[in-house]
Amino acid sequence: MNPLTLQFRKLKRTVSYLRGYLDFDRHGNNIVRRTDFTACPRPVLLLYGFMSTRRTFEVLEHRLRRDHYCVWSINLGGLFDAFNSLSIDFLAEKVRDKVERLYSRFPNMGPMSIIGHSMGGLIGRYYVKRLGGDRRVKNLITLGTPHNGSPTAYLGILTHGLISRSVWQMTPMSPFIKRLKMGAFPRSVRFSSIFSKSDRVNPFPSCILEGDGADNLHNIEVTGISHREFVTRRVVYQVIRRELALGYGDPVPAEEPRKLVPIR
Repeated sequence: MNPLTLQFRKLKRTVSYLRGYLDFDRHGNNIVRRTDFTACPRPVLLLYGFMSTRRTFEVLEHRLRRDHYCVWSINLGGLFDAFNSLSIDFLAEKVRDKVERLYSRFPNMGPMSIIGHSMGGLIGRYYVKRLGGDRRVKNLITLGTPHNGSPTAYLGILTHGLISRSVWQMTPMSPFIKRLKMGAFPRSVRFSSIFSKSDRVNPFPSCILEGDGADNLHNIEVTGISHREFVTRRVVYQVIRRELALGYGDPVPAEEPRKLVPIR
């Protein structure tokens, strides 16, 4: 068998493997709005990732509502909805505009938390760091987010590079990633990156935060979690709930031990 055929078969296997992580549902952003923003002391904004939709968060949203958080999300679509065709910085501006409109309409809302899965975490990071989101946000929690870029993005370029700007931005040490790393992250926001060495979409150490010993930056490892399972597994939710409580200064719920990875 010639080398070209071997490479093609390897690429085909990789695409098949990744397909299981993607929420390719063209109606996935049509969700029922349940949040009462007139009584919303702990709003939590959920930001989904590349080739996903708001429906990705169905399990996580249910758990957060059960624990009395006001949960909401934003349709991050564009011309090609499922492919997240818009750039990450543009999507962050969209988040900023939506947040400001919401707070102007409901000025008694409490300080916000953001939970971003995969690329959604980069959107949240850009909003907090570059667009003044630290005025609104107490917690930024990312789930399997490629803060250093991900080698999987190269495959994304092959399949969606002509229609998606965001996939180019997620390549390792892309100009976007380099710019996002420049400067200190706002100290008033607790920033936690939850990652797993079993994540084959954004493999270790793609999700590791780097900083100069800042006490508000945290890398937290959860073991045996695949990329899609960040938004469904209870062990991950236990960490999310703890990080939310710590950021708000609330009593910390009991949970299983977690593994902290030092900031470099």
